[in-house]
Amino acid sequence: MSKIISKEIHLFSRPDGEPKSENFQLVENEINAIQEDEVLVKNLWMSVDPYMRGRMIDRKSYVPPFGVGKTLEGGAIGVVIESNSPDFKKGDYVNSNLGWREYFSSKANSLSKVNPDIGPLQAYLGTLGMPGMTAYVGLLRIGELKEGDNVLVSAAAGAVGTVACQIAKAKGCKVYGTAGSDEKCHFLENELGIDKAINYKTTDHLTKSIHGACSNGVDVYFENVGGSHLEAALSVMNLNGRIALCGMIEQYNDTNPRPGPNNLMAAIVKSLKIQGFVVSSHYDLSNNFLNDMKNWIENDKMKWKETIDEGIESAPSAFLKLFKGENFGKMLVKIAEE
Repeated sequence: MSKIISKEIHLFSRPDGEPKSENFQLVENEINAIQEDEVLVKNLWMSVDPYMRGRMIDRKSYVPPFGVGKTLEGGAIGVVIESNSPDFKKGDYVNSNLGWREYFSSKANSLSKVNPDIGPLQAYLGTLGMPGMTAYVGLLRIGELKEGDNVLVSAAAGAVGTVACQIAKAKGCKVYGTAGSDEKCHFLENELGIDKAINYKTTDHLTKSIHGACSNGVDVYFENVGGSHLEAALSVMNLNGRIALCGMIEQYNDTNPRPGPNNLMAAIVKSLKIQGFVVSSHYDLSNNFLNDMKNWIENDKMKWKETIDEGIESAPSAFLKLFKGENFGKMLVKIAEE
């Protein structure tokens, strides 16, 4: 193998509050020759996701924190350019958690093949990947979605939110969502067909706006934002409603704990189920998820939006856009051509 130099993004320092460009560092590393049962992969696409902010904090969690001075990790789609494994051949497309770098060598058992016949390669980082699976698990397993339910999705124009909205519509539900621009609300209503989208940045009173839209209350709330969104949702939930706690991006950069919802007692009065979840605990649903997604895509019940930045150097700025609401749909970095 000729010498390969890979550009990579390291965590230079741990953020205090909202991450900044100076918390990241671009470095170059030489890739070692592959050993037995290893493959060499050229990354084509990588994902940036809000959960990565939590891994920048040095604390015990469901996944270890990123190491300072180490290459960051995240979902990536690549192509095998050399293989010493019987499971992969040159030209295979693979899904890994080794993003934030141009090239890598890896044991074969840390990779999974990607079928480009179901959708575009990069969709396996969004609608067909972890974000889509998150929406699927959150609605169907955690939210116990039933036909005819009234469903509210916060951050409905994001990577997880757009899929959650469309799954709920495919299941015969009324669907309401919040988003951060009129353009996003127009997309949700006119292209995804949800019943009402609320621009939370321009409304004078989020709770009143949600009550006005959801006049028959909400049976399932898919939580991506937290804070004022959770308070508003609690106030509009129906008896025996279910809340799937997926993320709380409004609070990810808090430097001090904020007060909890001032109306949490509604969970008692309304007999609500409120459950947090991590998608990696539910991969037993993977085959069901891909089968259902294939069916929905073929029947034009699943669409997606992408925001794409180019080049590994742009990965930090792409990540920072997530916390300013500058992404529309899935935020991706295109690292290289095939």
